[in-house]
Amino acid sequence: MSRRVVRQSKFRHVFGQAAKADQAYEDIRVSKVTWDSSFCAVNPKFLAIITEAGGGGAFIVLPLVKTGRVDKNYPLVTGHTAPVLDIDWCPHNDNVIASASDDTTIMVWQIPDYTPVRNITEPIITLEGHSKRVGILSWHPTARNVLLSAGGDNVIIIWNVGTGEVLLSLDDMHPDVIHSVCWNSNGSLLATTCKDKTLRIIDPRKGQVVAERARPHEGARPLRAVFTADGKLLSTGFSRMSERQLALWDPNNFEEPVALQEMDTSNGVLLPFYDPDSSIVYLCGKGDSSIRYFEITDEPPFVHYLNTFSSKEPQRGMGFMPKRGLDVSKCEIARFYKLHERKCEPIIMTVPRKSDLFQDDLYPDTPGPEPALEADEWLSGQDAEPVLISLRDGYVPPKHRELRVTKRNILDVRPPSGPRRSQSASDASLSQHTLETLLQEIKALREQVQAQEQRITALENMLCELVDGTD
Repeated sequence: MSRRVVRQSKFRHVFGQAAKADQAYEDIRVSKVTWDSSFCAVNPKFLAIITEAGGGGAFIVLPLVKTGRVDKNYPLVTGHTAPVLDIDWCPHNDNVIASASDDTTIMVWQIPDYTPVRNITEPIITLEGHSKRVGILSWHPTARNVLLSAGGDNVIIIWNVGTGEVLLSLDDMHPDVIHSVCWNSNGSLLATTCKDKTLRIIDPRKGQVVAERARPHEGARPLRAVFTADGKLLSTGFSRMSERQLALWDPNNFEEPVALQEMDTSNGVLLPFYDPDSSIVYLCGKGDSSIRYFEITDEPPFVHYLNTFSSKEPQRGMGFMPKRGLDVSKCEIARFYKLHERKCEPIIMTVPRKSDLFQDDLYPDTPGPEPALEADEWLSGQDAEPVLISLRDGYVPPKHRELRVTKRNILDVRPPSGPRRSQSASDASLSQHTLETLLQEIKALREQVQAQEQRITALENMLCELVDGTD
């Protein structure tokens, strides 16, 4: 008799566990907008959740440590004039978050380390370029201040948030609504899925489609796709019989999937969350009450089912913590923030280990908060892998770093060429006249301020006399 060989993997026994009740975030009015985004974004400092808002769009930002019941008057981030559809934390600054809205704008916000007293209403910068609602945001993984947005106008715009300028606009690649956009590990390529049922790999700087696959899944429901660490693609979609599927693709050979997993029959779109360090993909369906996870390997059958975390309540959305925000002392390899109707519940994925020592095999060096490139360097054609950090001693988020926006002055253009001497002479006389006018205005303002001070003093004296008279 031949014995069945059990596949060796350190992730075979990953198990999920919901956090205790006092570790959840209660009384949050989670958005009811019908949009297939995760509605939640999380980093090692903050948890952000899109919320219901009357007459505009808003989201709430909570420090991770502020668990329990959230005060109904807790300050929100408000500024959009229509519902917020997507939010994304900057990977290189834990205090900066971008929001996209039905009002066609993208706003970038600086979140203070202290709890604000009132609503945050002033973004650092507002990015306007889309003609219809903006539903997808994604920061570049390695270049500083580079943000991607995709809108209902079927256009992808890549912005330099540091200057507010459009770096690239990909406006003739998609004939229909874009469902998902994902960068590869060094940010040189994009994977997009579209309502026309086509999976595309795009080189944004060349403005061309490198590879595409029509109908990777036969069903009519939306697709999602993410890059794996070695450049392959994972896609989620539906079969013709409405069975949910997970497929692994090699972009060099798009004819047939490397692997195809069929799951259940349900109409909830599967949101894939991929961890490149462990090569595990977690599938969370909107409206589901479970998280399935699979390990991706180089050996057949390439996609290995690991387990399913199940709970009673369906999920409205899901946040996925970056690796640097995990607790390495508890062998935590993933943490999700599951949105219910009125609360957010952390779900912790761990690998059981007897030793309390740091587990090198579970925690390879992972992308840290430092960018590898500037925006201009990336635009000029440079690529760089993420700057990695070790989690051996745990991760301590850096102190508050301010995002500085330097808008280029559109009036700062060179003067027209002409006779230089006469131009400089006229400039000199003009500047002399401007200086004299400014000095006169300053003098008039000073006199006005002095007169007002004298009036205030006189009124104060009268008030004192009246008070003395009544006494």
